[in-house]
Amino acid sequence: MIEFKLPSLGADMDEGTLLEWKIQPGDKVKPGQVIAVIDTAKAAIDVECLHESTVLQLLVDIGTKIPVGTPIALLLEPGEDPQSVKRTSPEAPLVIEAQDLSGSRPRISPAARRRAVELGLDVDQLKGHGAQGAITLEDVEVAAHLTHEPDHEQAMRQTIAAVMSRSKREIPHYYLSETIALDKAMGWLQEHNAQSTLQERLLPNVLLLKAVALALREYPQLNGVWLNNAFEPAREINLGVAINLRQGGLVAPVLHQVADSTLTHLMSELASLVERARSGSLRSSELGGAGITVTQLGDQGVDSVLGVIYPPQVALVGFGRISERPWVREGQLCVVPTVIGSLSADHRVSDGHYGARFLSEVRRLLQTPQAL
Repeated sequence: MIEFKLPSLGADMDEGTLLEWKIQPGDKVKPGQVIAVIDTAKAAIDVECLHESTVLQLLVDIGTKIPVGTPIALLLEPGEDPQSVKRTSPEAPLVIEAQDLSGSRPRISPAARRRAVELGLDVDQLKGHGAQGAITLEDVEVAAHLTHEPDHEQAMRQTIAAVMSRSKREIPHYYLSETIALDKAMGWLQEHNAQSTLQERLLPNVLLLKAVALALREYPQLNGVWLNNAFEPAREINLGVAINLRQGGLVAPVLHQVADSTLTHLMSELASLVERARSGSLRSSELGGAGITVTQLGDQGVDSVLGVIYPPQVALVGFGRISERPWVREGQLCVVPTVIGSLSADHRVSDGHYGARFLSEVRRLLQTPQAL
């Protein structure tokens, strides 16, 4: 029998609230199947099961606030007999008392509930105008316009502040930056997009992500986490990507195996990740496993960003806006598109010399964009 426990959906998550069950006792579950929707301080997250199994028992009710690591469901492994497994009684410690819903839980569709969570609205305070008083998406959007600075956004800000304070307190940061010429990369990108279909066109940030991933192959000390007073290198090159949310704050979902992805595939995955992050439909598998985070604030108009490392990771790469700057090439003054790349890294794992070589490798890779 498998005790399915609420996973940590980020270093800043201690608990979550169950919004919806996607399974019922007796259902057969496949790996990767969404079994529940959990509200965190940042978004409503689809939680996936990792095992092929059959649902034996659901241990918590909708509306329950659950600490990370708490069993929320019992699953039977293939071949197990449900009659031979003793179910958990309501009095058992694994079962959590649900919030008192008093049989008056508002009628609301999953889509409307998810949007309410994204906007930081309490569904119990919303008035429905749908069939039999059901709360619709339109009801949620109207309420959002009437709500000033929702508590949900404040909670998110407090969560982010706590994690960043911990990072600055515990991690001995060092910072480096380098201005990188992008004339070759932008020229190649323009030619590629001119010859491609709309679905195959690329944005510059994809080239930057791929260059970071390939550079990490040569500088693995920047790709991993600091746990139990030791560095644990990541097995794969998975990049956390900082994404601004519509209601404020940010999340850093994961792009998997970036170094091995084609640029076209990476562009598709990135676009999907951004869209689902901002609509509140991320999955639990997309919120863990990053060995480093990349933040790109060029669309905000800043020249550079010196970010704070997202614990337990040991490095963060930042890129500012792409802008034209004077450049000297072969003794001649010219104007070229450039970007300032930065590195924030943990001095317990690497030093400035190592970090400088990493940034130089990123720069080198961007001079041969066709090789990406």
